[in-house]
Amino acid sequence: MTDVPSTARLALPLLAMAQAQKEVTHNEALTLLDLLVQPVVEAGPLAAPPPSPGAGQGWIVGAGATGDWSGREGALALWTAGGWRFVAPSAGMRTLRLSDESWLRFDGGGWIEPATVASPAGGATIDSEARAAIAALILALVGHGLLI
Repeated sequence: MTDVPSTARLALPLLAMAQAQKEVTHNEALTLLDLLVQPVVEAGPLAAPPPSPGAGQGWIVGAGATGDWSGREGALALWTAGGWRFVAPSAGMRTLRLSDESWLRFDGGGWIEPATVASPAGGATIDSEARAAIAALILALVGHGLLI
């Protein structure tokens, strides 16, 4: 959809006064909301579209995108009954990647994963109880999806 007024943050299409076929604009906005509200992607970033996507499945488009994804690097791609829909991410956007259950965040330049927190090691005094407590805390945070 081109030359259609849109919302500032999510670029959802707005209805225009005396617009014909308002349902088309409204349905496009609902499709984009379906992708953007609690976004989940199957995998990515990927350079090539999957061969047999299912309706409602999404991916992150990777560098060197080919085929229908050409020129859409970094975007969220959603397969719908009408074909691919793309959303350019904005800084701070997060999505869950189902292939490895990682949370990804768009930092304005690309999708990044949270850094892995290492278990404590080294030091002059080794406190095994403290290390066990920290390891348990890290494991709990990973279990809740807050750390990878």
